[in-house]
Amino acid sequence: MNSREVTGNEFPDSWNVEPLSALNVRRSITINPAVRTLEDFEYYSIPAYQADQRPVVAKGSEIGSAKLLLNEGTILFGKLNPRVEKVWRVGSFTKHRKIGSTEWIPLVPRNDVDPGFLYFLMWSEHVMPKAKTLVSGSTPSRQRVDPRSFYRIQAPLPPLAEQRKIAVVLALVQQAKEQQERVLAQIAELKKALLHQLFTHGLRNEPQKQTEIGLIPQSWKTSAMEEAGEVVYGIQAAVASNLKPIGTKILTNKNLTLDGDLDLEKINYFELKTARHKATLLRKGDLLFNWRSGSKEHVGKTALFDLDGGYTHSSFILRIRPRDAVTGRFLFYFLKYLRGSGYFVKRHAFAVNAKFNKSAINQLMVPFPEVTEMAEIVDALDSIMAKEKLRRRKYAALSALFRTLLHELMTARIRVHSFDLSAIEIGRA
Repeated sequence: MNSREVTGNEFPDSWNVEPLSALNVRRSITINPAVRTLEDFEYYSIPAYQADQRPVVAKGSEIGSAKLLLNEGTILFGKLNPRVEKVWRVGSFTKHRKIGSTEWIPLVPRNDVDPGFLYFLMWSEHVMPKAKTLVSGSTPSRQRVDPRSFYRIQAPLPPLAEQRKIAVVLALVQQAKEQQERVLAQIAELKKALLHQLFTHGLRNEPQKQTEIGLIPQSWKTSAMEEAGEVVYGIQAAVASNLKPIGTKILTNKNLTLDGDLDLEKINYFELKTARHKATLLRKGDLLFNWRSGSKEHVGKTALFDLDGGYTHSSFILRIRPRDAVTGRFLFYFLKYLRGSGYFVKRHAFAVNAKFNKSAINQLMVPFPEVTEMAEIVDALDSIMAKEKLRRRKYAALSALFRTLLHELMTARIRVHSFDLSAIEIGRA
């Protein structure tokens, strides 16, 4: 079928449009590993995908129920809870037979279909968003894509040579993304270790003492947060949900990321009419602390406010206004350290909502080294945070590039024979 439209796109005469069933050359074959108790299998399970996208080796006696028998090059599309996108290409990590969970929909590409191209096709607008609508199940987390409907999805198929070139281009960008992910994971581990080292041992190699916030250097003093900065509640969230650009921008707990940044993609507005409202206006150097959330992992999220223009904050965020800039950054890193060590979760029983309110923050004991050491600690942590932010920007740029190329190449808006990859900055380690 030439020059047919799929998702509103008309393709070149050399491209075909076919159902996924036509690209798949083999029906699913299942085996029961339990009858092969001592045989080792290369097992493609959903948990293995979610962990590190690497199959596990397990004996048949450890696996049990019926599984899909797989070949190298088979593409697996996750049918369970398709909102959490899952596509896996079967490799050859071992010499063992390959099996997979029956929660995958397998596609064994025919001879004129490149496995790499088919893998990226699953992520494209031609397949992924459509598959998400072909579900059954009572709750979102238990919904499954209907395989028969899935195989009827119409998708474009360029000539084999063009498929291979498209796959090479997309794989190159994907590999660069994955490289940045690995570097970010390494930086995150280094940052966690550095926070622990600096807030328990300091920089002077001195003896430690035990405090209610744990071990700290002997010479460090402690004082309550209320002595280090002013702590105030924000504006009631129930009346701060105006999405129209009227009034002052208001930051909510959703604008604070787990990494300690501010996500400004979705901003609400609020008109500051009273003196109390106006007193919540933020200044550069203020700390924003998420004291209440329905999720344990979000309690204690802390961001350093460094924006220009008028902003206020909602009641689920405490504003901490430190006495000076160095103290502010030191407090920012200290709160990140406490959250990373599980301090806020350990100190409170969580029922419906997790809480660490103004009174608790005011009484929180904060360690203070002498000024010179404090500044050196801040500088060391600023340095690693700057590296992390640079890597995050690179990762975001590569993610955007991948999405753009996936769309442009899979809709033939860009053709690989006229595509100059050298003109694109892919990113370096």
